[in-house]
Amino acid sequence: MHHSTNRTRSGRTTITLAMTTAFASGIGITALSPIQALAQPAPPATATTVPQLATIVVTPARTPEPLSETLGDNSVITRQTLDTLPNGTLSDALIRSHSIEGVNLGGPQTVSTINIRGTNSNQSLVLIDGVRVNNATNGLPPLNAIPLNSIERIEIVRGTSSSLYGADAIGGVVNIITRQDTDRPFSAYANAGVGTYATTQYDAGFSGAKDGWSYSLFGGYGQSAGFSATQPSNYYQNPDSDSYYRSNIGGSLGYTWKPGQTLTVQTYQSKVNGSYDAGAPYFGDRGIQTLSNNIITSRNVISSFWTSTLRAGFTTDIYKTVNVDASQNFFNTPDGKQHFRTNQSQYVWQNDLTFSPTQIVSLAYERLEQNVDGALVDNISPGVVNYQQNARFTNSLLAIYRGTWGPQSVQASVRNDNNSQFGNVTTGSLTYGLELTPSWKASIGANTGFRAPNFNELYWPVTPFFMGNPTLKPERSQNIEAGLKYTTDKTQLGLTLYRNNIDNLILNEPSIPGDVYSPYIPMNIDQALITGITLTGSQQIGRNTLVKGSFDWSNPRNASTGELLPQRAQRVFKMAIDQSIGRARLSGEFFVTSQRQDALTGDTLGGFGLMNLVASYPVTDNAEIQVRWNNVFAKQYTLVQGYTAPGSNVFVNLALKM
Repeated sequence: MHHSTNRTRSGRTTITLAMTTAFASGIGITALSPIQALAQPAPPATATTVPQLATIVVTPARTPEPLSETLGDNSVITRQTLDTLPNGTLSDALIRSHSIEGVNLGGPQTVSTINIRGTNSNQSLVLIDGVRVNNATNGLPPLNAIPLNSIERIEIVRGTSSSLYGADAIGGVVNIITRQDTDRPFSAYANAGVGTYATTQYDAGFSGAKDGWSYSLFGGYGQSAGFSATQPSNYYQNPDSDSYYRSNIGGSLGYTWKPGQTLTVQTYQSKVNGSYDAGAPYFGDRGIQTLSNNIITSRNVISSFWTSTLRAGFTTDIYKTVNVDASQNFFNTPDGKQHFRTNQSQYVWQNDLTFSPTQIVSLAYERLEQNVDGALVDNISPGVVNYQQNARFTNSLLAIYRGTWGPQSVQASVRNDNNSQFGNVTTGSLTYGLELTPSWKASIGANTGFRAPNFNELYWPVTPFFMGNPTLKPERSQNIEAGLKYTTDKTQLGLTLYRNNIDNLILNEPSIPGDVYSPYIPMNIDQALITGITLTGSQQIGRNTLVKGSFDWSNPRNASTGELLPQRAQRVFKMAIDQSIGRARLSGEFFVTSQRQDALTGDTLGGFGLMNLVASYPVTDNAEIQVRWNNVFAKQYTLVQGYTAPGSNVFVNLALKM
């Protein structure tokens, strides 16, 4: 069932609060594995004595810089962390990081959403290797079609970032860096695992470099019998198990034909096919998500002062449903199928001007072309989805300045997006940081952002469930935030406060006021105010124990009515303990959340507490056994009314590396 038919009177914002920690620990909620937000690998026995290389990121300022020197609330999910999630999903990985929540309707085969800092799922931008993948029909990224085996790391920027990346970055930006060519000799890996619900997962890959050439290739396949996604209380309850299978393949090839002159080609192809319960028997009972992402990049060091990067990215996202029993096809498509397709072409020319190691200016031009089509045909309005307009383009100019003077640092950016539908939109950002002492660092910043309405919100034809509104205006946001960090070799403490005001908020309302059975229509009628504060801490005890904890308090409200926004808890406490015992690594994860309101029914969903256990042991220098036990006490809990969260489940994985 397509998302535009959701009947909700509230924005789909979800609040979790910003935390600051060098270990990228976090808080999150997901219908698949809520406590995976807590798991982090314990450091090796020599972690406090061996110097660690700085983590370099590119997303916060679009140029490489150490994570510790970035301004704002940024973090990285490393490959080491992803390795602790055998058979995990991208949503599982993202909710490990603070200020991100996630929900799906019963498993990795169903459509998954994330919410950064309480914003709507379509108000945060997801990139793959710098190229946007948010769907233009409903605004959501295809999270369920991006398996973890394909990812090298994930960079996360929290807070409004439209002045860096344009439309949709009101809550933040997630940049998924895939496994790419490397500058090291040949290396390879393989994983094979089995678990509850007759789940199996296999993946493998290799990478390397020689004589100016660099290369990588990866792929994976997994399947599961699944569990029943719906509860008996669900009107569309279907007691069968919802199975899935998923596959992916990708790689890169680069050639440095002269020092500082590199041409790289990347490809990424993924597919997930699974059962779902979102309206059976009236809607298709299998959903198929296919994602294709292809990028060509030329990076050219013109001089020690000037680096030029040209990039072209091409993304196709297709979501379709299929009725196994065509006689149950509510929609009059010939074969019981529906589909929605987004094609996006993105072209970037970025020029980085390094005046000194501490003074950098970046100037860039971008062009984004989007076109969509769909086939969703009901008994009342036969024919394909007749979007009044099925294509648009955006031309953008941006400038970024990053500078440091002793203990002071500044990052400023301004961007103009000329959208073929909405005209010019200008956004900006300014953040100031001050190193109070070698251990204490403070920052304060303000930024503006916007979200362009998606094609379904604008042009969906009149149906019994939903109708588009071509008069919609873009959503606009004004965000301010402040942070304070304390960091030593063994201790990390963080305090972050933020306030995000969103104008022209798009909400779905009955087309006939007061008649909840009339088709819903999106309207610019509301304003959201999202405020929050988060306290975080981590402490290394001795050489083998790491303890982490956080407490989150939030106040996400519809500013027009004063009502709390649904699907979010106001209070969340978490703690995690990582322990090394010889060569073994053990982790315990604990999570407690207060109650929340369901977005669709308005019912109160009770708070709950969960625990996970994780263990790993290297049987040889090149082989490791990994075990994850989620929801140890088989806690029954609900994140979306009528839908089931997984019970106690175990997955065992054999990881090989060379």
